[in-house]
Amino acid sequence: MIVFEDVHFGFNSKKVIDGISFEAAFYEKIAVLGGSGEGKTTLLKLILGLLRPDRGRILIDGRDITTLKESELVEVRKNFSIVFQEGALFDSMTVKDNVAFCLREFTSLSEEEIQQRVRELLRRVGIEEAEDLMPEELSGGMQRRVAIARSLAACEPKMILYDEPTTGLDPLTADTICGLINELSSGDPPNRRGLIIVTHKVTDATKVAERFMYLRNGRIAFDGDLQALRATQDEELKRFINEIL
Repeated sequence: MIVFEDVHFGFNSKKVIDGISFEAAFYEKIAVLGGSGEGKTTLLKLILGLLRPDRGRILIDGRDITTLKESELVEVRKNFSIVFQEGALFDSMTVKDNVAFCLREFTSLSEEEIQQRVRELLRRVGIEEAEDLMPEELSGGMQRRVAIARSLAACEPKMILYDEPTTGLDPLTADTICGLINELSSGDPPNRRGLIIVTHKVTDATKVAERFMYLRNGRIAFDGDLQALRATQDEELKRFINEIL
C-alpha cells in the first residue's frame, strides 16, 4: 500500500506538490495525468524516496519513508521498478550489459546465471536478437523495451512505475508498448503486479489504467475510474481528455 498524507514539495520558491493525499494498493493500475510541470514525475520520485517532501508523510507498506536513511530506502525500493522517460539507457553499454547492470551490482549471481537471466528478460520483451546492439542502434520502441527489461532484472517488483513510456513514439509502436505494459500487469487483483503510469497521452493511459488521477496546480483535481473521467464536468479536464470523449 502507498499512502500520501498531506504531502508538500517544492523546488526553491516554486510549489510543485501542494498538499496531496491518496492511497493506492500495489495491485492497482493507475494513470497520473496532467500538463507539463504539474508534478507528475515528482510524484514518482517521492514514492521511491528519491525526493523527500517538505511536509507530510509517505508510507510504503505502513513504513514512513520520509524518516528513513538512504541505506534503509534500498529495501523499500525493492517493491518497485521504474522505467524512465526516453529509456535512460547507458549509451556506452550493449543491450545485454544494460539489462545485466543491476544484476551485477545488487545480486550474487554468477556471470553464467546473469547471462541466462538477461536472455530470459529480453525474450520476455521480444528483443532477444538485439542483445549485442548499442542503444544508438535501436529504435525508440526497442529502447523502451530494453528499459522495461532492465527494470525487471534485479527483482520481481510489486508495482512498476512508468514515466512517459510512449512519448516520442509513433502510434503503432506506442500501442505495442502499451500491450507489453498490460502483459506485465496481467491478472486479477490482488494477485497481480500493479502500475503507475505518468503521461500526458490520454489515449495510451486508457489502454493500461483502471484508475485516473489528474494533477493541477500541485493538487489532485480528479481521482476516479474511466467512466467517471469521461463524465467529468470540470471544463479544463474535459479539454485535456478531449480525444477520448
